[in-house]
Parts: sequence; C-alpha cells; structure tokens
Amino acid sequence: MPLPTKNSPPANAAPTSSRKPFYTSLWVQVVFAIVAALIFGYASPARAVAMKPLGDAFIRLITMIITIIIFCTVVTGIAGMQDLKKAGRVGGKALLYFEIVSTLALVIGLIVGNVVRPGSGFNINPASLDSAAVREYAGQAKAQSVTEFLMHIIPTTVTDAFAKGDILQVVFVSLLFGLALSAAGGRGKVLLDILESLTQVVFRVVNIVMRFAPIGAFGAMAFTIGKYGLASLGPLAKLIATFYVTSILFVLVVLGAIARIAGFSIVKFLLYIKEEVLLVLATSSSETAIPTLMEKLEKLGCSRSLVALVVPTGYTFNTDGSSLYMTLAALFVAQATNTHLTLLQQMTIFSVAVLTSKGASGVQGASFIALVATLSVVPTIPVAGMALILGIDRFMSMFRALVNMVGNGVATLIVARWENELDPEALKGWLA
Repeated sequence: MPLPTKNSPPANAAPTSSRKPFYTSLWVQVVFAIVAALIFGYASPARAVAMKPLGDAFIRLITMIITIIIFCTVVTGIAGMQDLKKAGRVGGKALLYFEIVSTLALVIGLIVGNVVRPGSGFNINPASLDSAAVREYAGQAKAQSVTEFLMHIIPTTVTDAFAKGDILQVVFVSLLFGLALSAAGGRGKVLLDILESLTQVVFRVVNIVMRFAPIGAFGAMAFTIGKYGLASLGPLAKLIATFYVTSILFVLVVLGAIARIAGFSIVKFLLYIKEEVLLVLATSSSETAIPTLMEKLEKLGCSRSLVALVVPTGYTFNTDGSSLYMTLAALFVAQATNTHLTLLQQMTIFSVAVLTSKGASGVQGASFIALVATLSVVPTIPVAGMALILGIDRFMSMFRALVNMVGNGVATLIVARWENELDPEALKGWLA
C-alpha cells in the first residue's frame, strides 16, 4: 500500500483498476498462511506450538511502531487544523458514538445470554474446577472507579506512556503536543515539517513490516490449533457458536444499519479491509490492524486529523466485540454453575461492564481479565467458573478483536460523515 505523494490523485478519489497476479495480494497470502496453519496445527500439534514465536514477533513488530504512528498523526493532524474547535467537536462526537454503540453491544450480550442460555445444562460444581489459572488472571484484574480510570489517562511521565505502549496515554500526550504546536504558529513550522516527514517514513516502515504478515498469521494460527486443538471446542460449542453468530449479526445488522444511514455498505467495507480482517482473526489482536486501517480510512476521504483522533481513542472506548463477550460470558458462567441472577444483579454486571470493558481491546486476553474484574463485584457468581472458558478464550478473542476493529472503522467513517469530510460518490467508488 504505497503512500500518497504530491503527484498522486486525491485521497478520496476513486481507485483505478490495475492488474496484478492474484498471489501478490496480501489477503491471498494471509488466507494461504491460515489454511496452511490449520492443516499443520491439526497434523502436528507439537511442532505447531513451536511456531508461536513467529506470531509473537509479528505482533511485536506492529506494536513497536503503533505509539510513534499515533503520536505523529495526532500531533500533525491537530497542528494542521485551521479550526482547533474541530478537534473538540470531533472528539465529542466520537465519544458520544462510542458510548451509545458499545452500550448497545452490552445490552445485546445480556439479551442473547438470557434468550439462548448457552450455559444451561452444564450443572458444574465450582469446587471441582481447577481455578489456579483463573487466580493468575484475577491477580491482574482490578475493577476501576471512574476517578481511577480518568487518572490512568495521565501518564507518570511523557516517556512512560510510550514505554508502556498505553494507547490512551499516548493519545493524551499527543493531543497536548498538537495543541501546543498549533498555538506556536510559525515558530513551530520547522518541527511540524519534521514530524510530517517522520510520519511518511513510519508508514513506509509499516509497509515493510506488513510483508511479514503471512508469516505472523501462520505462526499465530498454527500455535492456536496446535495448543488448544479443534477438539477443545466440542464441550463449549454452544457458547462459541452463540458468540460467533451474535458477533456476525452485530456487524451485519447493527453496524450495517449504521453504515447504510451513512451511505455505504458494511459488506463492501469488510471487503475493502479484508487484509485487516484476516490478520486480526489470525493473530487474535486488533492492534495488528491499526496502522493499515488508519491508512485505508484516509484513502476513503477521512482527514488525517480525524482518523488520528477517532481510531486510537476507539480502541479504548469503542470495544463492541469485548462488550458483547463480557455480558454473554458472565451469564454463561452463572448458568453453567446454576447461579441464579436477579434482574438487579444483571444490571449490576451491566453497569460495571460499562466501565471495565473500556480498554479491553488489542492484546489477546485483556477482555478475559476485564471479565474477571466484572464478576468479582457480584459475589454470588463463582469466579472459578471462568476456568470453563479459559481454554477456548483464544478462539473467542478472534471475533472479539474482529468486531472491535470493524466497529472502529465504521465509527471513523460515521464521524467523518458528520463532519462532511466524505464525498459520497468517491466513497461509492472505493466501496464498489
């Protein structure tokens, strides 16, 4: 995906047709890698598990440059805005959208859990479960208050935000630098030019790293199949099927309706980001898609400043897939252990999940930790019951991460439409 140059067509121009051998397409290579990993993981589980470093190395390659990408794009975007009020307006609209849609996802998870009841019939005695692994996650889980959550946004030091790779803290620091650079006027032009050049170089680094995506996808998927095996899906097939179907319907129906109102097709958008979809499914991490997703959204006509604000913030506040999972999985654990939940207790889970779901994105396992923190506030639900789904969490995280990523892409286009940045005809040209 080459970056636009001065002689390139406008970012929102319709794509031109070009003929390339099909095997040179990234999505074809990733599909081949995933299929090969499935076969290899099934045929030789022990060797497949040894492929884990390939997936981990690719994820590290992506995560090592995410913070610098966010910093450069946010700072240059804010500093380049003619009207700084737009930054506040865009941020406000994005947060409003995030809260509405992610809360809707939590509600849908509750409804599906009560209607389908995927945990009924298990009749599990919590005392018979091996909760040692869950206790490890419980040690990391901590239900934050609103004040603690807001305080967490402010890093201890500027460098600490980048060292930890905390996306929300990096966005906060970047906003401050962008506003300061904008206020500097002409005196900050030299620094702005340097950052814009650095942004171009960083995205070229992304293009280089993405060439290793098939290898990373192979390693991650081979490890998943070799470690857990398809046989592990059997006992919990109803829960997995319920979550997968709910996730697909959420994307096609809920996000599809939102997309239709904004003037584009969700199916065509999914085809447009098919490389990112496959990569997220293979790695179970939505962070691997951030750099190229941002680049593709700019090509659709979204301004760099808007993309830089909405996408990184959405990975903390707009976790639709994690929201679906948390309420559905909480009800599953209660049903499987024959724990009756009153309406008030379900509303308590819902209220706590509104906060704990924030930040449950990116790295595989974050949503599981957030769910443990959520269940901890309802003593009647045995947290040890989480051991039931620990073994299949990797398979669940595939769709969690996918819905999170797609939801953030749709959110960016919606906010861009509200800001009148999108040309409907050019958008149709790209999503034809």
